[in-house]
Amino acid sequence: MNIFHRLFMLYLYLCTPILLVELSLFFYYAFKNTPMPSETKDPVKLRLFHVVSLLVFRLGKIFEKLGICSQITFVRFMLNLTPAGEKSNLSIRDAKFEHVPVRIYQPTSPSTQPRKGLIYLHGGCGIFGSNRGYERVCRHLARKSDSVVVYVEYRLSPEHQHPAQLLDCLTATTYFLNKSKDYGVDPNGIIIAGESSGGALVAAICREMVKRSTTPKIRAQILIYPFLQIMDLSLPSYQQNQFGPALTRPRAMKLGLLYMNANLQHVEGLMNNAHVPEFMKMKYKKWLSADCIPEEFKARGYKPPLPIPFSKELYEQIRLNDETMLSPILDEDAIVQQLPQTYLLTCEYDLIRDDGLLYKKRLEDNNVALTWNHMKDGFHGLIMFVDTGPLEFSCTKTAFEDILKFIKGL
Repeated sequence: MNIFHRLFMLYLYLCTPILLVELSLFFYYAFKNTPMPSETKDPVKLRLFHVVSLLVFRLGKIFEKLGICSQITFVRFMLNLTPAGEKSNLSIRDAKFEHVPVRIYQPTSPSTQPRKGLIYLHGGCGIFGSNRGYERVCRHLARKSDSVVVYVEYRLSPEHQHPAQLLDCLTATTYFLNKSKDYGVDPNGIIIAGESSGGALVAAICREMVKRSTTPKIRAQILIYPFLQIMDLSLPSYQQNQFGPALTRPRAMKLGLLYMNANLQHVEGLMNNAHVPEFMKMKYKKWLSADCIPEEFKARGYKPPLPIPFSKELYEQIRLNDETMLSPILDEDAIVQQLPQTYLLTCEYDLIRDDGLLYKKRLEDNNVALTWNHMKDGFHGLIMFVDTGPLEFSCTKTAFEDILKFIKGL
């Protein structure tokens, strides 16, 4: 054992007790002092989920500083530890749609007619997410809806910069629309679903399909607490839910900057919309502003943000002038009117709740068939707890029942 190895082991020996004490104090303080929604039926579980979420990122940062692994690598590892769920009555196999890896979940029970197809695009800010982490969700959807589910393993940032994620999802969706009969799927019965940033991908793909006028068309889109815009990050929900549960405002800003390979020192500027030039604020105010949020959703508190100087550097780093970054909330009426039937789930205690509310208004104003489910006790990440036994939240079960009802009714 050389001298450097000995010194490193001594360093770990001395630091480990300090690290354990710090993490224990952090866990205790966060668990005891974090405010929780009064409407939740599972306050202890929700508090535990919130604290563990914070702890995973904190531990990842410590490992990064120690040179063990990056924070991203650690968080990805932890997310992959989730149990896979029940496999009964399913055939599961990996494949490629063109160059894009996918995992296909097919019910094994005989069917007298072609099944519905469901393309699933995971969340994780384009940085996290894998077929292992979403195995349980996809298995549940396939078994309970009797549909063929296709999970898309799109490339992740920061290894692969935007718009690689969107391009992979477009490629996989187009392939499945054209080859659906090979998988026992009705080409006119294909649904595309996604949660959080996966919802942004879903909305962007549906917009692109409208522009392309492709056939067959997507039958419906399912958006689960979707992240849909980066123009106003001071909306009521961004203020009301800035401390979580789970997804906090500073964390969301850092992940957004990381996804765009931008300077992480710009968190404060991003939170205060310093990246948006005045002409864009005025141009899109009719569609994207706190004025478009119903008053009932401001009841828990809202203060209009104070003016802040425009940052051209941040504007360029966020690439707000890039057409692929344009929010689907800001699409012209001619595009919105042609969107497929939509299911939208929003959660009261979700940082990005208002993204969904703004999209809902655009759809309703353009007479798009819409099923909206607002979970008054819901929070960001709730669907990840499906089929987890005692860890499953009551709102998770309710949300999935409603989603499955929508799918079966198409």
